[in-house]
Amino acid sequence: MSKIAVVFWSGTGNTEAMANAVAEGVKSAGAEVSVMVCTDFSSEQVKDFDAIAFGCPAMGNEVLEEYDFQPMFDTCVSALSGKRIALFGSYGWGNGEWMSNWENVCGEAGANLVCESVTCLEAPDNAAVEACRALGAALVG
Repeated sequence: MSKIAVVFWSGTGNTEAMANAVAEGVKSAGAEVSVMVCTDFSSEQVKDFDAIAFGCPAMGNEVLEEYDFQPMFDTCVSALSGKRIALFGSYGWGNGEWMSNWENVCGEAGANLVCESVTCLEAPDNAAVEACRALGAALVG
């Protein structure tokens, strides 16, 4: 059975709701899922999972959350080569530049982005929840 991690940071609960929908998609595809906030995940754990979904909202000037999520993610980047991953997050303004930049970092690290990243404006609506479930299922392959 595949082991999938869903690692996220959420300030308002929007990205947490997305993470829970991703986990539902993983479970529905028959895999084992571990959902954790970014402060409970480290680069040493990357090898323990077949795939990882990372979730973080856009912050400030369209960047990842800089105190907890970004430092954790930075330590994981070198371990992502060849790893199946997917990205998701919410935003309140801007045009999604934070997600494009994040995808580029993952691509340059050699990560295998298994599907289109999921973003939503503020709280996830039904379409975003379904997209997150599909993202979770895509991680299982």
